[in-house]
Amino acid sequence: MKLLTTLLSSAVLALAIAGTAQAEDKLRLGTEGAYAPFNTVDKDGKLAGFDIDIGNALCKAMATECEWVTSDWDGLIPALDAKKFDAILASMSITAERKEKIDFSKKYYTTPIKCIRAVGTDVDPTDEAKLKGKMVGVQSGVVADNFVRGKFKDLVEVTTYKTQDEANLDLLSGRVDLVCADSVVLAPVVKDEKNAGKVEFVGGDFTDVEFVGEGVGIGIRKGDAALAEKLNKAIAKIREDGTYAEINKKYFDFDLYGE
Repeated sequence: MKLLTTLLSSAVLALAIAGTAQAEDKLRLGTEGAYAPFNTVDKDGKLAGFDIDIGNALCKAMATECEWVTSDWDGLIPALDAKKFDAILASMSITAERKEKIDFSKKYYTTPIKCIRAVGTDVDPTDEAKLKGKMVGVQSGVVADNFVRGKFKDLVEVTTYKTQDEANLDLLSGRVDLVCADSVVLAPVVKDEKNAGKVEFVGGDFTDVEFVGEGVGIGIRKGDAALAEKLNKAIAKIREDGTYAEINKKYFDFDLYGE
């Protein structure tokens, strides 16, 4: 009887250890799935985009398995804190406000904010007279939202959207005068043949660290130094071995990483 008890205890312990090892061999990554070309859902219902490819490459470099979990943008940080996933890989900029709630890896890319307007209009984000009283569209909760509110203050009326696509559609429909977002996200809108002669960039690049932050990083729970170290080493590895450059080339004709 005693031998049977010992054998059963050993079996339970072995299963527990195996379960722990399996959990450690899997990294659950949270993303939005509505922010092309970084993270989106393709025609087959699968996650795709720069963020997704980078995440999968990082998992490979860490010799672990990626498990992707989608969430609305506003729910990403709460879901991370609730341990629904281990890290956020969703083009989230490293800002002072966010660093009060979560920690970050080192950056994996940097891009400025830009604005677009309808062709034929004179709204200009660098000219107060041409900006005053205008309707500006932004995705809710992203860096551009903070930028517009902090930079333009009471000059404009801000309309927020759940997704970037909704903001772009309202600009094309004439419901807002200006849309501001990550430059790479807006570039396909301007280049799209369907929008030829309809929208254009205006006002140049905005890189105010106060609003744009320190680049885009991977969000992790406060105090998870071990995961931060693993991610930072993996980012360095894919930069050094050419994997990052291959993924970059798939989506962009310039070095997204920046300086």
